Amino acid sequence: MAQNKNALIRYKTIDKCLQNNYRQWTLEDLIEACSDALFEYEGKENKVSKRTIQLDIQLMRSEKLGYNAPIEVYDKKYYQYAEEGFSITDIPLTETDMNVLTETVSMLKQFKDFSLFNDVADILQRLEDKIYAEKSNNKPVIHLDKNESLKGLHFLDELYQAIIKKVVLKLEYQSFKARESNTFIFHPFALKEFNNRWFLIGKRNSTNPIVNLALDRIIAIDYEFNQTYLEEDFDVDEFYKYVVGVTVNKGLQPRIIQLWLDKTNAPYAITKPLHSTQRILQQNEDGSIIISLYLKENFEFERLLLGFGAGLEVLKPERLRNRMKTILEQSVHLYQKDTII
Repeated sequence: MAQNKNALIRYKTIDKCLQNNYRQWTLEDLIEACSDALFEYEGKENKVSKRTIQLDIQLMRSEKLGYNAPIEVYDKKYYQYAEEGFSITDIPLTETDMNVLTETVSMLKQFKDFSLFNDVADILQRLEDKIYAEKSNNKPVIHLDKNESLKGLHFLDELYQAIIKKVVLKLEYQSFKARESNTFIFHPFALKEFNNRWFLIGKRNSTNPIVNLALDRIIAIDYEFNQTYLEEDFDVDEFYKYVVGVTVNKGLQPRIIQLWLDKTNAPYAITKPLHSTQRILQQNEDGSIIISLYLKENFEFERLLLGFGAGLEVLKPERLRNRMKTILEQSVHLYQKDTII
């Protein structure tokens, strides 16, 4: 059992003891009560030390846990609450607590149709009731980026279940380039979110490469129980280790990429690296910087670079530099034409 869970059990046990004014509680009594409570939860002997209970009482008295418990000692031996009826479970929520809970509930409700979160549905409802009772007419202070009109999210739970239960799928799918939908067998390995879109990662068969399918392009899902699921040792973190986004060009090896960013964009790249492999090679007197990345180039990475406009220059490799140059020249050509609206 995790240490923080043990601590919560001890706090609740001490609190329950001190609410009982019909008994005098010594430190040894509290130690025995906490040891019994832990035994009940863990099913094994777990003698709590004197020092642990002393620290628990000290923490419960402090503001660190938000309890501010009025625990006092009388006759230099017995512990009690100075306030009759006090309990750490009845402490009112602070304004900060309420704001954090409000935003947390809002975030979790985005996954209301995902069975992974079914177990917290009742908790969320109780939290909402508690929040409504304690505060009203307050607008959110945190705005979470989300796309309410995004298609395919209703497939999330079904695909999640298929992955953990290792079920082969029969998908009807229509890519952006296809004129008509196509139905095929698919072995799902993982789900990945990028830039507010969800993708299903897997294979059509053992000889095909791993691909990603956008959930918003899936039309229908069926199951193929007569086929054996591909048991592959797929590590999604390792697979996407050297890429930005979801496209992995299997024919490419990761390579060193060097970028120059002007003084306006440098702070953004420093505080929010373009990738985990980012390293600062040079900080110039004019505020600009040169950084290096170790990546496989792909469409999403190109779009990221183009988003910096004139504030970024690709220094290496030459192929990527020429690719950016060509795209930007084509963009300039568009703005040189007369546009009639």
